[in-house]
Amino acid sequence: MQVTNQIGDQHEVPAEEGTEKKYLLPFILITSLFFLWGMAHGLDGILIPHLKKACQLNNSQSTLIDTSIFFAYFIMAIPAGMIIKKIGYKNSIITGLLVFAAGAFLFVPAANSTNFELFLFALFVIGCGLTILETSANPYAAILGPPESSSTRLNLAASFNGLAVTIAPFLGGVFILSGVNYTPEQMTAMPEATKAAYLLEEAGAVKLPYIILGSILVLVAILFYFMHLPSMKPQHTEVEVKPGFFSVLKFSHLSWAVVAQFFYVGAQVCVTSFFVRIAQKEAGLDEKTAAYYLGIYGLLFMTGRFSGTFFLKFVKDYVLLSIYCVISVFLCLVAIYGSGIYIIYALGGIGFFMSIMFPTIFSLGLVGLKSNTETGSSWLVMSIVGGAILPYGMGTLIDIKHDDIQAGYIIPLVCFLVILYFGVFGHKVKKVENKPE
Repeated sequence: MQVTNQIGDQHEVPAEEGTEKKYLLPFILITSLFFLWGMAHGLDGILIPHLKKACQLNNSQSTLIDTSIFFAYFIMAIPAGMIIKKIGYKNSIITGLLVFAAGAFLFVPAANSTNFELFLFALFVIGCGLTILETSANPYAAILGPPESSSTRLNLAASFNGLAVTIAPFLGGVFILSGVNYTPEQMTAMPEATKAAYLLEEAGAVKLPYIILGSILVLVAILFYFMHLPSMKPQHTEVEVKPGFFSVLKFSHLSWAVVAQFFYVGAQVCVTSFFVRIAQKEAGLDEKTAAYYLGIYGLLFMTGRFSGTFFLKFVKDYVLLSIYCVISVFLCLVAIYGSGIYIIYALGGIGFFMSIMFPTIFSLGLVGLKSNTETGSSWLVMSIVGGAILPYGMGTLIDIKHDDIQAGYIIPLVCFLVILYFGVFGHKVKKVENKPE
């Protein structure tokens, strides 16, 4: 592993090969980013039922919250890869943090006006910042050390993403959800002035949490500016495929990783987007208790990440991925055909077993890409658009099935079957010849 300075990143400094201690602080800093974007995604499961109530939305409209964030991944993935090549990992991270913060601060005018479209724009801006961060941080964490431990290292960093996913619903339940719900009939009978005041109060509950989040992001960006980070580049000794955005898809394992990541992110977002509502409707829980259980789901997700990091020391990454997919398919069947609290237990189990999937797919997709790593990372991040498309499909299916939320969980079941194929067959690296043009 050769360490060099990247153009445009004046604060990056070289570190000597084999000095893993020099990578410790950079790795800790990068890990903090996983936590921060985990907070953003962890709050989505709270925002969807909350803004559905505050902005008077149906199921498919409420999933536009996910669509706004994850569509940004599709739009920004290519520019993010170009930004990294131009200004380096560190400056890209700072840029991502500041864009993320700008989106968080936009929640204030959106709440003041109870304008759902402005909320969607704010979430899109947040998504743009997250795209830059994830395109930078995921490959950086993967290559910040020995190549043979990249999956373990990436899963360890991603474990703190799981920690944030655990904390966010608890905080959202306390500071955002009011616990006050009116039926459509009650809302219709309510005087317009009272109704407007109620909706404004509900919308305004998001302001303080997002102001705090935005302020923290600015502070972290300042910290990164003054810190010295090594710029990691693999040493290339073999003939490689000519770098190019589409030519990199000649690597079949990367192509399959992109497909698998599309369906994984879609599955993850589908599970959490309707968690609170299915807990209310099928398990008979109130809004705040449902949010508490969503936090337990996040805890299981985090536990899965940490335990997965441990198991990866003894089990091949693609083997563990495949086993976890099989179990997740079974748990989806319980969520679809089960009843009562057992549905919530099944969803919690899904959180545990799908926890390792994103970082494992990511690291398997980058194997052997060498100078194409940044481009491959852009493709993998762009595939996160699955989180924009599949939840909307799930919401539409639920509306078609007359608010049958359980029926919607057929979507994540299909997703896990696709990921299972990647774990068994699609991950295999095939030799790609560099044909002269």
